[in-house]
Order: sequence, then structure tokens, then C-alpha cells
Amino acid sequence: MLGATKVAMLIADVGLLVYWVVVFAGLIPPELAYEDYSDPVLVDWNLSFVPLDLAASLTGLATLCARAAWRPLMTVSLTLTSTAGLQAIAFWALRGDFSLAWWLPNLFLLLFPLPALIVLLRPAMARAGGA
Repeated sequence: MLGATKVAMLIADVGLLVYWVVVFAGLIPPELAYEDYSDPVLVDWNLSFVPLDLAASLTGLATLCARAAWRPLMTVSLTLTSTAGLQAIAFWALRGDFSLAWWLPNLFLLLFPLPALIVLLRPAMARAGGA
């Protein structure tokens, strides 16, 4: 299962980096970014994800290159990735905006890490006396 997760991580991590390169290069026409790209709050909201997305991507790519310490790196990366997806989904749900262009990638970010996180955390839970 972790093999499939590593493929999903690679897709997500590279995808996030490409997304931000495209955004900062101005290659996304404003009308495709959101309905009202002229709204400075939406622009700031989107840009507020840069640190979270970069942290998720960089720890994810480090995980894929690591021989030692891959387990904590993967746990951090997957947690950050899922958090980014959750934050975006929560925002769009609160706005009542159900555009598949935003929901599908963010549901992917939210959900794909969860099974691997359960597997990664299971040994720690067992050591702590959990299930």
C-alpha cells in the first residue's frame, strides 16, 4: 500500500509545485482561477496556501529520496497534504461553491493520505497501548 501512496505523493507534490509555478508565472487566466479573481480576499486566501503546500511538497519529495527517516518525513508530508486539502474543501463548502475544478484535486489531497497515515501510525499506537 505504501508503494501506491508514494506514487500518489509524487503526483501531488510535483502537481503542487507546478501549480505554484504556473500561478506565480501568471499563466492561469484570472477567469479560470476562480469566479472572482479580482477579489483580493480570494487572491490572498489562495496565496496563504503557499507555505503549507511547499512544506507538504518538499517533505514529500524528501520522503521519496530518503533511505533513513522516511517514516517521520512521510507522516509529516501526508499530514500536511491532507490538511491542505481539508482547508480548501472547508473554504469552498462554506462559500457554497461546488466547482469540480477545485473540489476534485482538493478531495484527492485530503483523502489519499489517510490510509497510509493509518498504517504509519499503527505501530506508534500499538507501542502506546492503543489498538
